[in-house]
Parts: sequence; structure tokens; C-alpha cells
Amino acid sequence: MSLNPRATTFALLAGLLAFSPALAEPAKPKPDFAVKTKAIDGKVLLDAGIKADPKLADNCLTEGKKWIGEQRAEAEPEFKSDPELFRNGPWTYERSYATDSLVADRYVSVLRTDYSYTGGAHPNTDINTILWDKQQGKRISIRPFFTDLSDGSAAMQAMVKGVLTSLKAEKKARGTEDDGEDYVKSIEPKLLTIGPVTLARSTEAGKSAGLMFHYAPYAVGAYAEGSYDAYVPWQSLKPYLSAEGTAIFGGDRPKGDDERAK
Repeated sequence: MSLNPRATTFALLAGLLAFSPALAEPAKPKPDFAVKTKAIDGKVLLDAGIKADPKLADNCLTEGKKWIGEQRAEAEPEFKSDPELFRNGPWTYERSYATDSLVADRYVSVLRTDYSYTGGAHPNTDINTILWDKQQGKRISIRPFFTDLSDGSAAMQAMVKGVLTSLKAEKKARGTEDDGEDYVKSIEPKLLTIGPVTLARSTEAGKSAGLMFHYAPYAVGAYAEGSYDAYVPWQSLKPYLSAEGTAIFGGDRPKGDDERAK
């Protein structure tokens, strides 16, 4: 019986993939900074969008290196005093910076995710954000886009209302029991504590469809629930926009964007 050469080649490749997981898995990105000792395995990663802006890349990498240095300074003495804590290997710390949106070809929203594992029941994840002004070459806040973001202001109250509405809808969609007690109290009308925020992507080019608030596991639910993103449309914040805010907000959130964020 003759064999089809193409079929034979396909079968061989399929066999290799089946018995060689490394061939089937995509290559992990090379860290932009790394350090490994007996106590710590630390990495900092920047995505392509961030590396395309030298000032932003330098800003993030400098911060990331400092964070890894702080973790190392804590881990090394622990290793010397109690090596048993490291019986499964060095503690792992990874900080990644990813571009989330670009608005008006000027404002870059960056998601900063910290992953750490020090031998406990599960790893820990923390999420924060950066809003970068390409024109000024520095980090800014969302304050310039609103007339008043003081604690308890009408704009902050509207944001809290929008966040809670979005979180409740997402919990319902996930089939998660929502007692609403603890996390509702933690969402305060204060810019520094309401949660890490980015400018949402929009169907309208160069615009933002509103604000995205990002919550790490444990922040607004049990660890098993994972992270949450809360979307507040710009239309609900329209009465509180400054001239700068009016210029950058418009359109709607793209369809499927909620799935992209998960």
C-alpha cells in the first residue's frame, strides 16, 4: 500500500506536537529586565506599544526595576534567616506593562499588572494603571478632563454609581452571588481610592467612550472570581466634563470589548 507523502508529513508533525508541549505552546516574551537569585526570580515586561515610545518605555522600566529591587531587598534576608521558605524555589515576581488604549494620538492608557508567588496557597495579582501624556512626556491623571474631581464631588458620585452598576451587571452575567456589602463600601467617591482607571476604547477614532476601572482579584469579590473591569460611559459623565474632556470623549464602547478585557 502506497502512502500519501503530505498525509505522512502531517501525521509526523501532529505526533511531535502531541509529545512535545513546548512546540505547541507560543514562546514566552523575553523580559526587558530580569534578575534571578536563590531568593528571587524577578522580571519586568513591556509590550510593543510601550517600547515604541522611548520616554514611556524608560519611565515604566525604571519603575519596574525599582519594584523588583524592593522585592529582592525583602526576599534576600528572608532566605538567609529561613531557607525552608524557599524550598520550592525562589519567590517569583513579575511586573508587566501593556497598552490598553490610545486617545487623540496623545493619551496612552497603560495597564500595570503585578504577579507574585511566595509559596502560599495561590499567587497574588495586583492591577494598577498609568495615564501617559505623549505631548508632555509624563504621567497625568484624569483630573484635567473634568471640572471638579474633589472628594465627594458630583462627578465622583456619578463615577461610583456607574462603577457599581457595571460591577453588579458583570457579577450577574458570571452567575456570581452578589451580597453587595463589602465591595460596595470600598468603592468611595475619591479619585485616589475609587480604583485604577483608564480611558476606554471607542467606536469613534481618536476618542474615548468613557472610563474603565480595573479591579484585581479580592478587590471586589472572592479570589476565585478573578479580576473585574467596570465601564462608565462618557454620556453619564457629560455634565462634569471640562473643555479638554469634551474634546476627547465620544462614540461607544466597541462590541466585544468587554470580552477582550477579560
